[in-house]
Order: sequence, then structure tokens, then C-alpha cells
Amino acid sequence: MAKRSEMSWKKDNPNTFLSNSVEKANRSVKQAMSHPEEMAVEHAFNSIARAEKAFSNAEQHGEQKDNIQLNKEQLDSMKQQLNEVNRIVEE
Repeated sequence: MAKRSEMSWKKDNPNTFLSNSVEKANRSVKQAMSHPEEMAVEHAFNSIARAEKAFSNAEQHGEQKDNIQLNKEQLDSMKQQLNEVNRIVEE
């Protein structure tokens, strides 16, 4: 039983949620880059939006600042990559 509650705590931790959200967004962006289609780009934008909400939540809860900053830099890089893919799709 202790393992189950420990797993739940890890899942609900804002810092862990942020890291997981950034990972998912990264996978979505890579998918959009390898398959530049409107649906993949839209999915990636949605994943980034969820990761940005997780970023705000982690910031509000005063989580580890170094980790938050690293995730923010990754998100900024992903947004730039996705905007480039989006330009290709729109052409």
C-alpha cells in the first residue's frame, strides 16, 4: 500500500508533472517535425500549452527553480521548432 501512495505523490508533484508534460510535448513536436501535417502540428501546440500550464503551476508552488528554468528553456526551443514546422504546413 505504501508503494501506491508513494507513486501517487510522485505523479501529483508539480515538478514531476512539469517534467512529464515537457517530455510529452517534446515527443509531439518531434512527431510534427517528422510528419509535418496539420493534425500533428495542432497536437504539438496543444501539448506545449499543457506543458506551459504545468510550468505556471510548478512556478506558483515554488518548485526547484533550476529544474523549472531548464524545462522553460526546452519549451521555448520546442515552440520555435514547431513554429517553423507550422510555416511549412501552412505553405
